[in-house]
Amino acid sequence: MAVSGFEGFEKRLELHFFGDDPAFLQMGLRKLDFESLQQVLQAVQCTAVSAVGNSYFDAYVLSESSLFVYPTKIIIKTCGTTQLLKSIRPLIYYAHHHLGLTLCSCRYTRGSFIFPKAQPFPHTSFKDEATYLEETIPTNLCYRKASIMPSKSSSHSWHVFIANDESHIPYDYDNEIYTMEICMTELDPILARKFFRPPGDGKTGDSAGKEMTVLTGVNEINPEALICDFAFDPCGYSMNGIDGDWYSTIHVTPEDGYSYASFECVGSKNTDLVHMLRKVVQIFRPGTMSVSTTFSGYSNEIWARVASAVEPMGWKCRSCTMDQFPEAGSVVFQTFTPRRKST
Repeated sequence: MAVSGFEGFEKRLELHFFGDDPAFLQMGLRKLDFESLQQVLQAVQCTAVSAVGNSYFDAYVLSESSLFVYPTKIIIKTCGTTQLLKSIRPLIYYAHHHLGLTLCSCRYTRGSFIFPKAQPFPHTSFKDEATYLEETIPTNLCYRKASIMPSKSSSHSWHVFIANDESHIPYDYDNEIYTMEICMTELDPILARKFFRPPGDGKTGDSAGKEMTVLTGVNEINPEALICDFAFDPCGYSMNGIDGDWYSTIHVTPEDGYSYASFECVGSKNTDLVHMLRKVVQIFRPGTMSVSTTFSGYSNEIWARVASAVEPMGWKCRSCTMDQFPEAGSVVFQTFTPRRKST
């Protein structure tokens, strides 16, 4: 195994804003010019490589993962040694001074890094991250909680920081909307090879990405989604799928010794969770998998739906942890391994 390699585990930041002009909010953050977005990404140390949009939001594939821009919500997900939390200050500045928007919610999540010692400040530890967040977000976000959600494996924990403004709660408690983040390691080496490009193929990242999407079956996870994909050279893959106002995203680091893939989506009680999860597992066949589900409300049904989707495929739920966050609902963190694999 390599002493050090590319860090696949992503850091994820979700920021919600509010404003006083209903007409202006029809576009909101989508009115930020690309130069401003580039300045934000420069602070994080990544760039946009491809983009797609519809009437609801814009989705960017980044050199390290993804960016989603809605009228009142922005989601940035980055891997490697990016400094994701350094995007907060410029985003607050641009949103307030250019658009008249005010931050009302902040959610930061990540798994356990494969190479934690390679991470730069403020990602040197979750304590450092939480302190940085506490000092960076405005004081109107008064409901704050940081949590490390453990599993039976000491190498797998889920890190969550959520802060909200008491006056503008952005989460919908009535419609059971959830965000699911799946992290997979020890990918099947034969399947992982599909995410390598042939040497000197002469193709662009976009055209190679489109071929990879079909070759691997990624396009079958949600056939209704419009996919924006990109294949890196010599290996690696990213895609964003847009379906109405919902997104999905996949990122793959296929190298032996530290292979990693992630799948993230937004869903509801009407989402075909069984098809989606089973397809993801079939595409990557990982040795370990964690599923983190963030949802409004306090129902514990979601963990049972996740387990029932993958257990018939020979997977066993090794641990399940739930935590509740003030004015932000709940997070469930589950870990799975194939039944043949020891704990």
